This record gives sequence, C-alpha cells and structure tokens, in this order.
Amino acid sequence: MSWSGGKDGALALAEARDTPGTTVVGLQTTVVAGEVSASWVPRACVEAQAAALGLPLETVELPWPCPNDVYEQRTGAAWAALRRRGATEVVYGDLFLADVRAYRERALEGTGLTASFPLWGRPTAELAAGMLDRGVRAVVVCADPARVPAAIVGRAWDAALIAALPAGVDPCGENGEFHTLVTDGPGFAHPVPVRVTGTAQRDGFVTAVLGT
Repeated sequence: MSWSGGKDGALALAEARDTPGTTVVGLQTTVVAGEVSASWVPRACVEAQAAALGLPLETVELPWPCPNDVYEQRTGAAWAALRRRGATEVVYGDLFLADVRAYRERALEGTGLTASFPLWGRPTAELAAGMLDRGVRAVVVCADPARVPAAIVGRAWDAALIAALPAGVDPCGENGEFHTLVTDGPGFAHPVPVRVTGTAQRDGFVTAVLGT
C-alpha cells in the first residue's frame, strides 16, 4: 500500500484487505528529513499508524529538494525490491485525477507490479460520507490557504468541517486543498493519539505542528 497517512489511503487499504484473494503485506511511504513528503507529518505518526494496523512500514528516503529523476529512481528501486520479495500489486488511494493515476501507472512499468485504485471514480461527496460512516477519523494537518481557511488545520475532518468548506472545494481535498492524518478507522486495533500544538508556514501551505 502506497501510504501517506491520510483518510483516502485508509479506506483504500480497508477495501483492499476486504478483497477476496488479496493480502496486503505492508505500507510504503516517502520520507524527507524525518517527515512524510506529502504532508510534512512526522515519521513517528505513520509508524504509529502502521503499528495500529498491524502492518510493517517501509520508507523511501528522499533528499530535499528532490529532483524528479531522483524520486523516480529511488521509488522505482523500492518497488522493484518489493516485487522480488513476492509483491504483485501496489494499492493507491487516488480518487479522480487522471494525470496522477497515469503517472503512477507509468512509474510501475518494468517493475512487474500493477497499480490498483479501489476508490477510483466514486463521487467524492458520497465517498466522504461513507468514510465517516465506516469509522474513518482524521485530522487536517496541511492546507492551502489560497483555497481553504487556514483555521481548518488541526481540526477534525468530519461532517461539520465538510459542510463549512468553501464552494468548489472537494470534500476529500483531492485537488490538494488539504491533507489529513488518520487517527482511527477500519483495521485499526486502537486509535492513534495525535496532539496538535500549533501551526507553521511551509512552502505556501499551513501545516499542523504535532506533539507527542
């Protein structure tokens, strides 16, 4: 499972685990200087998620800044290594961005792995409601203040927050409006404690400062 710690990935993981004949053997995430590259979440948070899910976590270390050719070389090598160990498929939590899907599929060419998108194409308003109904719990850890209020950082991603989002903002944040960190959901043996101690500015985004 390609893992960044967010809610969409958590539901995609749950659905993959529920698929007959599919066994999810681990999570993989990219890390820059001890933080998840997609959302600046501390590595310790995704390690706690993996422990709650009962799955091993593998990380791909990236430099910063990271040229795209370096990213592709390191992630490609990691996927190829997993294939040699018996993996056949990589699960992604993407919802509808065709260019992102095409990039992921191209990235796996030559590795012997195929890409799986369990949530692809579902209406995101219905998907968001379904996530909440299935017990997915998450906190907003990163937001683009040009598209959503910075004040949502640190808030629970729930029905009230979704209802208050500005018009045109995807309820799942699929266009990059915001990112989340899952604290509980299907397959979690126990909730993952997350304490937001403040916010910070990072490359034009507002991010949560997470404490232990």
